[in-house]
Amino acid sequence: MTPLLKVENVSKFYGNRIGCEGVDFDLYPGEVMGIVGESGSGKSTLLNCLAGHLTPDTGEVRFEMRDGMMRDTVSMSEPERRMLSRTDWAFVHQHARDGLRMNVSAGGNVGERLMAVGARHYGDIREEAVDWLGRVEISESRVDDRPSQFSGGMQQRLQIARNLVTGPRLVFMDEPTGGLDVSVQARLLDLLRGLVRKMGLSAIIVTHDLAVVRLLADRLMVMKDGQVVETGLTDQVLDDPQHAYTQLLVSSVLQV
Repeated sequence: MTPLLKVENVSKFYGNRIGCEGVDFDLYPGEVMGIVGESGSGKSTLLNCLAGHLTPDTGEVRFEMRDGMMRDTVSMSEPERRMLSRTDWAFVHQHARDGLRMNVSAGGNVGERLMAVGARHYGDIREEAVDWLGRVEISESRVDDRPSQFSGGMQQRLQIARNLVTGPRLVFMDEPTGGLDVSVQARLLDLLRGLVRKMGLSAIIVTHDLAVVRLLADRLMVMKDGQVVETGLTDQVLDDPQHAYTQLLVSSVLQV
């Protein structure tokens, strides 16, 4: 099987400080990759390099286009990357406000993504928006409400609907349950797991929460000081960690 995403020797430096260094991995269609580590481990820097929000200092991020060609997204023009982010890619931010138009209705937030890929008929756009609000457990009666009127959990669910409505082939998620109450996190995780499996999504999820990757990720990368120190199938890494840092992460969770 051909990888959907092929990452080779990706590094990012901030002066003398390492953001991430020498990262290599392949992501296959329908696969979910989790990236874990403490704050400052480099996981968010890596995610932003992969998603085109940061330009790596070295390396390639090659993506299989719809014509079957592998293209290095790092060397793409800015308009090409923008188009990719509107069609085949999606990015779920930790803080939903970063991924939503707060002065636009819930239906409008979802509809904007549809219009970005060419939808023009108002009735069809609204119908699709209502359908997707239902999929993320937001009542049709809230379609004209603004996100500022929603709770944090509802805002995050709306952001997910906005991102997934066009059927992207790759979704980047940055701490998607961060900052939410435990009960809200559990509900959101159940929703995400169902959508990922039903849609056959490929995804890369950055989190410090091992329970999140246990539930969502097929494979796992552990980062420390900007470098990948361990990688493998999620259950194998969490149940039988080989690197001392991974053992520390797992044991600290077990002791909480």
